[in-house]
Amino acid sequence: MELFLNQNFVKSQLYNISMQEHNTFVLPIIKQMMKQIVFLFLAVSLTLAGFAQKLGKADRLTIANLRAHLQYLADDKLEGRRTGTKGEELAYQYIISQFEKCGLEPKGTNGFLQAFEVNEGKQVLASTLLIMDGEHFKVEKDFFPLAWSANGSVESIASPGLAENGGPWFFDLKELLEQNQNNPHFDISHALREKEKAALSKGATALLLYNSSTLADNIKYNSKDRSAVSTIPVVYLNQSIVTKLQKDPAHTWDIKLKTVQSDKIRKGNNVVAFINNNAATTIVLGAHYDHLGYGEDNNSRYTGTAAIHNGADDNASGTAALLELARILKANGSKKSNYLFIAFSGEELGLYGSKYYIDNPTVSLTTINFMINMDMVGRFSDSSKTITIGGVGTSPSWGSLLNGEKKMPFSIKIDSSGTGPSDHTSFYRKDIPVLFFFTGLHTDYHKPSDDFDKINYNGQLKIVNYIARLVARTEAQNKLVFTKTREQQTTTSARFTVSMGIMPDYTFSGGGVKADGVSDGRAAQKAGIKAGDIITQLGDYNISSVESYMQALSKFKKGDAAKVKVKRGAEELVFDIVF
Repeated sequence: MELFLNQNFVKSQLYNISMQEHNTFVLPIIKQMMKQIVFLFLAVSLTLAGFAQKLGKADRLTIANLRAHLQYLADDKLEGRRTGTKGEELAYQYIISQFEKCGLEPKGTNGFLQAFEVNEGKQVLASTLLIMDGEHFKVEKDFFPLAWSANGSVESIASPGLAENGGPWFFDLKELLEQNQNNPHFDISHALREKEKAALSKGATALLLYNSSTLADNIKYNSKDRSAVSTIPVVYLNQSIVTKLQKDPAHTWDIKLKTVQSDKIRKGNNVVAFINNNAATTIVLGAHYDHLGYGEDNNSRYTGTAAIHNGADDNASGTAALLELARILKANGSKKSNYLFIAFSGEELGLYGSKYYIDNPTVSLTTINFMINMDMVGRFSDSSKTITIGGVGTSPSWGSLLNGEKKMPFSIKIDSSGTGPSDHTSFYRKDIPVLFFFTGLHTDYHKPSDDFDKINYNGQLKIVNYIARLVARTEAQNKLVFTKTREQQTTTSARFTVSMGIMPDYTFSGGGVKADGVSDGRAAQKAGIKAGDIITQLGDYNISSVESYMQALSKFKKGDAAKVKVKRGAEELVFDIVF
């Protein structure tokens, strides 16, 4: 609430009064105005004090703690808590300190921590070089190896006009592009692989690609490409070199080429804490604490210059709620269950942390009763008074449990699906009932403007208290029964008009796309594709990564038929699919 006076109005009134009348009229007016201002401020103070008095001591402590957690986790010094950075380390150190303060046991693989690797794809090393007639060209600026290029060295002479056994070959893309400019099914990646095979069969030691035409080839370094590696170096020459080649197409070049690529690996860390009540079942509460850093992973919605993405709502809010629930349940929780608290990293990269935990659990999965995930719970709307809870269909008990209060603190928008773009999906995949608490998207989502001053702390308090009461209600029942639900895609794209109905495993680092889940009644399931299958080809398109899979999907429309090649263990299978 703001109080203000219209200063211009007051000034105009004063200036309209003559100086001789000042003492007679003005001073009494000012005194009266001051009395009114004091009265208004007193009234506001008493009103705010009344609001404060409505909250008990416990709630005031929770709000103070939520605010403190959020302000630390969403501070610029953590630089957006990107997985594998110093900011992530500062975040997990803080989370550990809070778990220790509450008296929780460590339940990671190294104290509270559980480390995992994130394979970011391939990277070109600085030792990669290209020298032509003694001129050194810069990697990335002047040339780059394709992601499926072999590592290797070549020293030889070569000419764009010659293709000789035992030397490097030049290949101009011009004719290929002109022939296929009106072909909607043209796959340049496939065409280049065929050219590489042909060159190799005739003794080429390297393939130097360039484009002398005005047609775009859209060839870029794709770090996520996991297609089979060539046996010879394959590099793309940018325009700076093409210009030199065009000056004298018959010129013979003295070439020294070296290509060196490697996997780019970074480390992430889950933070895992435990309240051991020696109970038969365990309740899991989780939230991811990582965010986007400066937007380096191309998952920002911000189009300006590089800036820190503090991620106050996404997901410092869920992490703060997790820390408070740990404190509350340690102090006041039932002894009928054990409680496992997990702060996940790598969520923004594709659920890396939660998937790693579920594949490498530190408690027996058979003992887990259910999992509650909190992701973006900081923007509760005081006008709509509504939150979304996903996963309601994963157990028949959720309906009555969620509505088990005489006076609900908010309205609930229900989503039955056990899957979605957050960490509860990993638990659902192991047939564990889940709930997903979410207060909704907003214009600051995945932007630097998602800051702690926009958090609704009173709304967050309602959610924390509600979850604590919900946990207590579950413990009056037997272990929850799991039910399977419809699948929800974790990614969408306006380019697609069709879908196979699979959930890609974004942590998979092999060639192709691994189906982490298959939706009932959708095209993939009808064709016979199963979870765990690795899709390597869709129609005429080779699939080497999620990106190439999405590009291939965009070529089809509803009603189209295609053959799908998959790897299932040691087998290679072919399925007929209809979109």
